[in-house]
Amino acid sequence: MPQTLPIADFLAAPGAILDVRSPAEHEHGRIRDAISFPLFSNEERAQVGTCYKQQGRDEAVELGLSIVGPKLTSFVTQAKTLSPDRVVRVHCWRGGMRSGSMAWLLETAGFQVTVLDRGYKGFRHWAHAVLAEPKPIVTLGGMTGTGKTLILNALKAQGEQILDLEHLANHRGSSYGNLGLPPQPSTEQFENLIAIEWSQLSRDRPIWIEAESRMIGSCRVPDDLFQQMVAAPVLQVERSREERIHLLLEDYGAVEPEALLEATVRLKKRLGGDRTQQAVDCIQQGNLAAAVDLVLDYYDKAYRYDLKRRQVGIDSIDVTGLTDIEVAKTLVERSRQLANQQSTRLPDALRVYPSQNFSPMLTADR
Repeated sequence: MPQTLPIADFLAAPGAILDVRSPAEHEHGRIRDAISFPLFSNEERAQVGTCYKQQGRDEAVELGLSIVGPKLTSFVTQAKTLSPDRVVRVHCWRGGMRSGSMAWLLETAGFQVTVLDRGYKGFRHWAHAVLAEPKPIVTLGGMTGTGKTLILNALKAQGEQILDLEHLANHRGSSYGNLGLPPQPSTEQFENLIAIEWSQLSRDRPIWIEAESRMIGSCRVPDDLFQQMVAAPVLQVERSREERIHLLLEDYGAVEPEALLEATVRLKKRLGGDRTQQAVDCIQQGNLAAAVDLVLDYYDKAYRYDLKRRQVGIDSIDVTGLTDIEVAKTLVERSRQLANQQSTRLPDALRVYPSQNFSPMLTADR
């Protein structure tokens, strides 16, 4: 009999993850690294569902068997290619007939098979519970072009915990944010990816997260996580305008001009007609630095407004001229100094070690 495991054990188990739901279900939302291995195509699943509603369960099962029967050999062949060691994990929507049928087939063919208890539906319940878990956050603030993503990566290289939401969303969080990046996941899949990352982060050390709006492109940051983010203290990096323009040109300098123009025109209501036209003219003339300079004023204003609404401690650090590694070291040191300040203000019984905790209620010196 295939072994059935709860989600945490299933994720930790060995073997390729085979998602036997339909391709459309898999595309909308899936467990990270799961491979689409559909028992039914989208059309076949619809046929079986219609049969179930109109004729009943027995007729639907018979129809399903008639569809699946000719595919049995190909399923085994594909599984051998995907998992030469013949160790697989299988799931469907509820952990019912689809995963049970595939698990039986593959086990009969000599595979070691693990089935996810309650299926993908159970995984979604687990994801929501994980995202509600409180953990200590340090918000990495900074205006557009201050290189926050590069700094996050430098923090990670030094052993700090990070959660890179823009990487998971395939979006840099602006009108230009999707340029040069793969398509965005659905919001459901975005939540799934965050939940897996969040579950692997320790609550005993601070987690660095870039200051974000609720929406990153078309992806919505989960409410429970977003509430933690806006309550967290902010360490804000500042750079000269020249450095910011240079960093933005590194991100967008190779993007097709038509894509830049389209993204700029989308900002017309916020930039105003005159400023938008000036930026468009600069792009068409190949003067991207001037275009970036024009657009930065809008993004700076939006950033200040968003940060003001958070009503948390903000500690600013000028990092002009520093490398990403130097910035990361400076931030870590400053976060520990602030944690020490917080600890000395608490009664002895409530003091914590700064290397283990960073209070989200910290009030930093401005």
